[in-house]
Amino acid sequence: MKSFMYTVAGLMLASGIVTAQAANPNAAKLMNPASLTEQAPPTYTVNLNTTKGLIAIQVHRDWAPIAADRFYNLVKNGFYDEARFFRVVPNFMVQFGMNANPAVTRVWSGVPMKDEPTKQGNKKGYVTFARTSAPNSRGTQLFINYKDNNFLDAQGFAAFGEVTKGMDIAESITSQYGEKPNQGEITSQGNAYLTKEFPKLDYIKTATIAK
Repeated sequence: MKSFMYTVAGLMLASGIVTAQAANPNAAKLMNPASLTEQAPPTYTVNLNTTKGLIAIQVHRDWAPIAADRFYNLVKNGFYDEARFFRVVPNFMVQFGMNANPAVTRVWSGVPMKDEPTKQGNKKGYVTFARTSAPNSRGTQLFINYKDNNFLDAQGFAAFGEVTKGMDIAESITSQYGEKPNQGEITSQGNAYLTKEFPKLDYIKTATIAK
């Protein structure tokens, strides 16, 4: 039994999970996506405490229930804590949602969400999960629309929430790096890469469900 425990500890240390647990007690849960399937309330508010200030997002489950449930479980278990706003396109959107710990990002990259109807348009301040042109390609990354981006509606970008406080904060997220951060490097190195190469990126200190 003792040798088994040592082996598990070694694997956790090698993958960076121990380091993540020190900052996030739910890190072990994040390594088991199949366990994080709680249904979200009909509406709930997420507070993003960022380096620029507070951004409050009100989620409407009836807009996109699959997305609302995924966001609820990720926020509740600390997935977005310390996450960088790694892609900012002025007059378009600000994107985030890659975990600080690359081991967690890699696990969730294999857990895509099913597509769902776009019931709400991508209006200014509306929040949606990022996706590719491939079916069922939404994961953990999401963005806040800086303006009405109605052209996204027919492409499967189903908005599930809206910024109700702090839109000015969202619009002030630094755009000095544009789209330079490489998602492949973020996946393999996490915040170690971002803090070294893009030290002035704004980020989410904590993301919490409002009480």
